[in-house]
Amino acid sequence: MSQIRKPKLGQNFLVDDDARHRIAGSLGDLSTRTIVEIGPGHGAITEILATRCRRLIALELDRSLAAELTFRFRENPNVQVIETDVLKFDFASIAEEGETLDVIGNLPYYITSDILLHLFAAAPLLRRAALMMQREVADRVSAHPGVRDYGLLSASTQMYAQVDNLFTLPPAAFNPPPDVFSTVLRLSFAPRFTELGVDPIGFDRFLRKCFAQKRKTLHNNLRVAGYSPEALAQWPATIPPQARAEQLSLEQMSTLYGALLAFCGDENAVD
Repeated sequence: MSQIRKPKLGQNFLVDDDARHRIAGSLGDLSTRTIVEIGPGHGAITEILATRCRRLIALELDRSLAAELTFRFRENPNVQVIETDVLKFDFASIAEEGETLDVIGNLPYYITSDILLHLFAAAPLLRRAALMMQREVADRVSAHPGVRDYGLLSASTQMYAQVDNLFTLPPAAFNPPPDVFSTVLRLSFAPRFTELGVDPIGFDRFLRKCFAQKRKTLHNNLRVAGYSPEALAQWPATIPPQARAEQLSLEQMSTLYGALLAFCGDENAVD
């Protein structure tokens, strides 16, 4: 079957047989699990998942591909193909009572961050995700504090999940070959807000202010964001005054957030 690409959808179809089996196997035993597959395309991974999981929900935006998959898996009652935009999909609509979901997918390069944020919003319903994305984005998602790639996307992701970098694929693993390498990450969802003693909305806003301009010191970013000299005078002694946001762990960020919040309340919490 020919694989016609629609450029506006960023479609690059996985054709490497070993890779599709490695991705399908990266979430472990799926025999009792419900899997949500994002962007199944021509079904390279769908074909494997359909025989391994209890229930498979395939989300496909491309109408012709959704129709192709619906016909292909018409005799498998465990597979449901939904023609939809994943950014508009409500994970709660398919989760059974007390159930958590697993997610797998090859994320379009141009909306990877948007999809990750959508998954974070549904984090209480999710157990694990195996996600393929552009290598440079994966490096940012999995980066640790103190390295150049660490930024808002890294901190935001790691507030919601443990990140494991599994493997990287060359352009030749896809048809047509993209201009970039692709990396598969596994996210194990375990939001840390309670552990760190911060509220999700307020701390997310705080992180955005901290990383507003990576070349500025954290102190300067917060001053520009509207924190008063009196508030910034509450700076914890354990955090270097000239530190940049990329140098601090989430533990240190939560300590600073708590100190500023205790002094000024939520006056700086509104964007």
